[in-house]
Amino acid sequence: MSTFSIGQTDFLRDGAPHRILSGAIHYFRVHPDLWADRIRKAKLMGLNTIETYVAWNAHEPRRGEWDVTGANDLGRFLDLIAAEGMDAIVRPGPYICAEWHNGGLPVWLTGMAVDLRSSDERYLTEVTAYLRRVYEIVAPRQIDRGGRVVLVQIENEYGAYGSDARYLEELVRVTKDAGITVPLTTVDQPLDRMLEDGSLDTLHRTGSFGSRVAERLATLREHQSTGPLMCSEFWDGWFDWWGGVHHTTDAATAASDLDALLAAGASVNIYMFHGGTNFGTTNGANHKGRYLPLATSYDYDAPLDEAGNPTAKFHAFREVLAKYTSVPTDAVAAATPAPEFAVPLTPGGSWTDAAPAASLSEAPPTFDALGTLDPLVRYETSLDGRGGLLSFTEVRDLAWVSVDGVSVGRISRSLGERALAIPAGETLSVLVEDQGRVNYDHHLGEEKGLIGPALLDGAPLTGWTATPVAAAAEAALTPVRAGTPTMWQGSFELDAGADLFLETTGWGKGFAFVNGFALGRYWRTGPAQTLYVPAPVTHAGRNTVTVLELEHLLSAEATFVSAPLLGPHEE
Repeated sequence: MSTFSIGQTDFLRDGAPHRILSGAIHYFRVHPDLWADRIRKAKLMGLNTIETYVAWNAHEPRRGEWDVTGANDLGRFLDLIAAEGMDAIVRPGPYICAEWHNGGLPVWLTGMAVDLRSSDERYLTEVTAYLRRVYEIVAPRQIDRGGRVVLVQIENEYGAYGSDARYLEELVRVTKDAGITVPLTTVDQPLDRMLEDGSLDTLHRTGSFGSRVAERLATLREHQSTGPLMCSEFWDGWFDWWGGVHHTTDAATAASDLDALLAAGASVNIYMFHGGTNFGTTNGANHKGRYLPLATSYDYDAPLDEAGNPTAKFHAFREVLAKYTSVPTDAVAAATPAPEFAVPLTPGGSWTDAAPAASLSEAPPTFDALGTLDPLVRYETSLDGRGGLLSFTEVRDLAWVSVDGVSVGRISRSLGERALAIPAGETLSVLVEDQGRVNYDHHLGEEKGLIGPALLDGAPLTGWTATPVAAAAEAALTPVRAGTPTMWQGSFELDAGADLFLETTGWGKGFAFVNGFALGRYWRTGPAQTLYVPAPVTHAGRNTVTVLELEHLLSAEATFVSAPLLGPHEE
């Protein structure tokens, strides 16, 4: 057994000074068959620790349905870290941000009308049950019980959200009662108010930043007067949103900042070491005055790219780390081109027409009121021959409007739209997509769908049906009907399983699957124009590709290219 503690100036491992050199890998963003590869490459770069968040809504999407299998097997992920001879840091939230949908909080929780991230007893009851389940996995894997977990974080950048000390105290109590004995930390941006509000004096404060190292460490030291300094999120890149650019940072500059951090004697967690992918519909969204849904790729311009290949930043960081620790001399293989080929696609049917009609209601219900986790809901009502200006208080987040089966336009939340002129007709259909739940600040938990009264020329439109629509490769089909979203399918042969990059530039907007595995959303607006296909998803012989297209394909073809196309870089 080993010990891990916090001394007057350093972390102490078995009583000796120890520096944490960590990198972030989110197990829920990486195919589980690739976890060991990504962990091994972190060690080869010179790191000694892996950090991960725990995504509550990945483990319990529906209340009481707790899942720790497959991609949610946190215990296996921690065991693989230990098998590589590395330590682990666990950040269970319950709120994680992470550019992950709803900041990691389950939709069923945020729909309970509780005060989130507070000492509200109803909220704490649910959080306590969640944390106890997580700690059942983490506690026996702590370093003083023969495992390799050395730190556990309380909440996440709480000073940017609130200042409820009793809430933090309750999280600490639950954590300790569950048998967590390793040091407990908090993280906040190095601003006085955030560092003060986001922690307790009984916890070890750390910072999150990616530049101006000396200044930010000095601010952190003002609030953490003893013990080691640590940057728990050293931002080495950034995330992308639809309609933006692919964010990158200069490798040499990032390496210089890392060098400055380590030269100051600080410990570090590189955020991210390997970003991975927002598979399926797991992307979050930002809203700092404008709603911006985040892209499927979470490449983050990290040392390991989305497909797990070393980048220039990997080698630059490795050189820096070699000045402060012993770095393995094993070679790290460079990226090799992925197979290139094209597959014709044939229409399979109108996939949004397959679900049974929902019950009638006066006003269009929200996704949350329907209890659906599907990304789409089709709303319909009778126009009785009328037309005019259709308006809503807000559309969350993107709506395709048709009258009598003919498309008449689109309403975009990101563009600030909430109204559309429609022609006279009999049946109004509004297909609404939840493009990703906001993962930051006080937009957490907001409802999705058609919000507020639905009006036609100022008069209420009533008598709505609302039908959730699953985005799944095995969705049932009906014959193709003009103006409806359509499923397209194709097949291809491989000699062996391989990483692939599915190009989407010839398509509009929708969801793609390979062999039933949900790759994620695509959108012509970019920046990313490829979807990453992990090698374990594919196999020798016949493979299938399925596209659920919400608008129209310019090219009825699935093209696989040799490398990712993540879009124009930020200059």
